[in-house]
Amino acid sequence: MKKIIFLGDLVGSPGREFLYKKARELKARHAADFLIVNGENAAAGSGINERILGELLDAGVDGVTLGDHTWDQRGFDLALPRLENICRPANYYAGVPGADHLILETSDGFRLLVFTVLGQTFMRGKTDCPFAKADAMLEMHAGHYDAAFVEIHGEVTSEKIAMGWHLDGRAAAVVGTHTHVATADNRVLPGGTAYQTDAGMCGAHDGVIGREKGVVLQCLRDGLPRRFEIAEGDVRLCGCLITYDETQGRAVSIERIEIFAE
Repeated sequence: MKKIIFLGDLVGSPGREFLYKKARELKARHAADFLIVNGENAAAGSGINERILGELLDAGVDGVTLGDHTWDQRGFDLALPRLENICRPANYYAGVPGADHLILETSDGFRLLVFTVLGQTFMRGKTDCPFAKADAMLEMHAGHYDAAFVEIHGEVTSEKIAMGWHLDGRAAAVVGTHTHVATADNRVLPGGTAYQTDAGMCGAHDGVIGREKGVVLQCLRDGLPRRFEIAEGDVRLCGCLITYDETQGRAVSIERIEIFAE
């Protein structure tokens, strides 16, 4: 059996600092082969930078995925092509900098293909079709991986659920991100693909999806633009643990993970 831990959107320093403390313990507790984290909100809630990526990898994270905030940190588009263990969404238009996938490998040679596709409904930016791109990624890398982990980063639950069914039997797991709220629909689909609509977020839950609640409420009440500061209280790590049977070529379980800071 191979075990994959995936943690949802990492939001600001509260989420980062807690993950730095818990990453190796979390992997050891579950005997996990891989720890993958969505890091697109890691730098003050918007994007990521090279320093934070290094800290995540040093803490025990094996791979970092990104989403629609990939380019929020100034100059990151120039740094991304030379960085390892991080991938931007695969369905950006051709020519966009950075790796569109990762292949992570265990000491016994098991290879996990990891990639993200952005949903198209209510999402900013222009992208290729996520369904066609997912098909193309699996076909393009056939023979170079033993199982695939696919993240769909999107607003709409229906689009994410549709991706789960679309890849059922072809991917080890399809897990959604972006809305920062963990869903309770984790299950293994009939074809053997582990699925969850949203993994949740790693950060402060005493706020509004990781942001300080007072300023968000003000903005919603009067419509004036404000800077949304990062919330601080009730810090949690949220995600899922996938168990994959490589002899059968299918996932056998997906369990929610939620760890509270003391």
